[in-house]
Amino acid sequence: MEHADFVRRMTAALGGREAGRWWKETSEAVLRAAVATPAGAVLATQGHRLRLPDLLGTLAVEATVHHLDLLLGVQGPSPAPLALTVSRVTLDGLLGASCPCDWDDATYLKKGTGREELTAEEMSRLGALGARFPLFS
Repeated sequence: MEHADFVRRMTAALGGREAGRWWKETSEAVLRAAVATPAGAVLATQGHRLRLPDLLGTLAVEATVHHLDLLLGVQGPSPAPLALTVSRVTLDGLLGASCPCDWDDATYLKKGTGREELTAEEMSRLGALGARFPLFS
């Protein structure tokens, strides 16, 4: 939740347009680099090594998570269905199984990143998988 608060504060300080401009600039640079990089390449970022498709998926999930962060307590357009699907597939991959809870994609993303806490009932339903939450933050 701390990171979600940081995203909202930074966006408020910069203004939505400026934050959007930074993200657009960064994402365009990543896409240009992706086109020039062999699909099997392993890339280093933030102390991790990822294959190119995994890096692109991670960035899509990050954008979707931050989109949801910005919607907390306000009305706005939901993330695109494809972005939510990519996020669900990524979370299931990190979990090592399909999530046994019947959450919609946005709820799974919030629970999977620690933006919403798991209830006792959800922990029970998750069983041993519950210890893996949050899957990332």
